Amino acid sequence: MVLGACATWSLITAAVHDGRPEGVLLALLAVAAGYAAGRICGALLPVAAPCAGALAGLGLTVGPEHLVPGPEIVTPLGHAGATAALLTLSVGAACCAAWAAGAPALRLALRALAAGIAVTAAVLGSVGGFVACAAVLLCSLAAGRVRHRGPGILALGLSAALATGLTWAVAAHAVPDGLAVSLEGRLTRHRIELWQDALHMAQRDAAVGVGPGRFGELSGTATRTLLSDGKPHSAPLQQAAEQGVVGVLLLAAAFCWVLYALWRTRRPTPIALTAGAALTALATIACVGNALSFTAVSVGAGLLAGLATARPLAEESPGHETEVRPSW
Repeated sequence: MVLGACATWSLITAAVHDGRPEGVLLALLAVAAGYAAGRICGALLPVAAPCAGALAGLGLTVGPEHLVPGPEIVTPLGHAGATAALLTLSVGAACCAAWAAGAPALRLALRALAAGIAVTAAVLGSVGGFVACAAVLLCSLAAGRVRHRGPGILALGLSAALATGLTWAVAAHAVPDGLAVSLEGRLTRHRIELWQDALHMAQRDAAVGVGPGRFGELSGTATRTLLSDGKPHSAPLQQAAEQGVVGVLLLAAAFCWVLYALWRTRRPTPIALTAGAALTALATIACVGNALSFTAVSVGAGLLAGLATARPLAEESPGHETEVRPSW
């Protein structure tokens, strides 16, 4: 219902301002397809499926040149957000596979894979990706000592809300001068100017925005850039600028629904919290980059959510061992 509402609202806002909703619809389709595939594969192969997903994400990041930060990337912001997002989701999938594994040796090998992916992020020069991967790995290790997942899920939701609020505050010049200077040095002035353009568009038409896909046409900062991708490099601000307040609320509802599904899943608590940590890290990356503009990232997010909420045919007991139920 949430994804359907997102698709419907993008069509409405596109009709009002002659926008182009194809990108939004493609992202929603990618998330839905990834989630369905994750539910199916997670039920059949609760260990092999997330392991394969982690390796696939690593391969997509290391293999194709268009996902690796470097001189060949569109300037000035590049595709570093997609690199960080894919590596973060890969670490989350590897850690989920480790918690689903019963053999200690296999669990150790999968955690070593997760650590190796984090090191790969550092080798590729993705500082944000390395920090996010390390955070997911540490959260996954700590999740093994958590008895009740509710407080952990709540903490993840508050973390995403804090990241969104900080992004909004930077765009609105509502942070102290010292912090603003420090953030500008890390985020670049160009990115902050894009955020300010998006915030101005949202303030001019808070109801329905300027229409999907129209930010690049109306942003003065984007039009002055020779190789601009036409994105404000912040998912919440892009939603606010192109689809208004309702678009932001629908984006928040989609993330909250994922957290709710992880809270209700029958999978062990460490798997639920690990997937939640990876998806929260992705949400944080999306607040300061254009990660969600890449189909591979959207599919990966849906896939990880599906894997973490699937019901394996061989149910896991609370002690993380495998327990086969009778077929009846």
